[in-house]
Amino acid sequence: MLGMVMSLVVYGLLMRDVLLLRKLRQTGDAAHARRRLVRLLLVADLLPILLMVGYLFDNPPIVMRASMWVTWTWMVITALRLSYTFFARFVHRWVGYAVAFIAVGILIYGAAWGRCNLRTEQVEICSERLPVAFDGYHIAFFSDLHLGSLVNTKREVEQVVERINALQPDVVFFGGDLVNIRHSELDEVATRLLKGIHAPVYAVIGNHDVGTYIQDSVALPYAVSYERLLAQQKAMGWSVMQDTTIYLKRGCDSISLSGFAYNPDFKEERHDRDLPMSGADKGYCDVPADLYNITLVHVPQHWEEILRRGYGDLTLSGHTHAMQFKLRTGRGRGISPARLIYPRWSGRYDTNGRTLYINDGIGYVAYPMRIGARPEITLITLKRCE
Repeated sequence: MLGMVMSLVVYGLLMRDVLLLRKLRQTGDAAHARRRLVRLLLVADLLPILLMVGYLFDNPPIVMRASMWVTWTWMVITALRLSYTFFARFVHRWVGYAVAFIAVGILIYGAAWGRCNLRTEQVEICSERLPVAFDGYHIAFFSDLHLGSLVNTKREVEQVVERINALQPDVVFFGGDLVNIRHSELDEVATRLLKGIHAPVYAVIGNHDVGTYIQDSVALPYAVSYERLLAQQKAMGWSVMQDTTIYLKRGCDSISLSGFAYNPDFKEERHDRDLPMSGADKGYCDVPADLYNITLVHVPQHWEEILRRGYGDLTLSGHTHAMQFKLRTGRGRGISPARLIYPRWSGRYDTNGRTLYINDGIGYVAYPMRIGARPEITLITLKRCE
């Protein structure tokens, strides 16, 4: 959807500037400065197209980071132009200046502060199915780190690890998309920092982890990157769950934890509302239905299938990032373009005593910016309700 919107905007601006430049060429030397300005705007219009050229060969972290900033620069220029043009034409020129200034200020805020201003959301989940021993059990949940896209990997990952350890959880869950494109983004610095999480970590694989976004798949095949990333996570001491269920014990009680890996066969369908769920038969095989179950899965679109099978007293997902833009309204979920794509896109959803929680993620893709949808660590407290 983002790509389609950008394409329409690029096409519209490009046609407008081409026509304007043709008109100016018919004037005299007095219009020379304006022609130069329009030529510069034409270059700005073409930034997203030039971006695509960079992907023709390969997309290592340096290329991806550069492309994010190119996209952000184009967004700033476009926001400045569109907001000024509209309000200057239909309201007043000075209103156009003011709105353009505010629009650019918001984008700068999102890139300079919003993308790394980590927040902790505290959520209490109450269930009569929860065993007594797990009353007060604390879970730290984070997702979508996207290591290859972080502007300052050391500082941003260090902040996440310090915040998790300060919460002193009983267990930590990670919801997938540890890397952005390839396994090597989990480098020595990130590995050392993530090994510093004190509590046991259980993780699942997201759509960015499986390697299918690698451009030069001859030099680094998808499957090779995927297997190396799995090995690296296991070497950190993380338990990576791939369509399987384990049992967490506390005192004399236990609960089941099911984790499902993203299926790379559904690369093109990753944003579909009715995304098929593979691995459910294997993952839930012989899991007692009367046992409290936590399901960890990267994409929230699988929730309905999880409920249909009678599991997921608590389901934890990531993936959406709230599209890194959320206008908060009071105590509600807020407004985001993610609502146009996903039936459930951020925060808590409850039905028939079962809960889905979607974490807004830590990292960022497409553009290095978060407006409203700040990076999130979720502290979940399980409570037994009589």
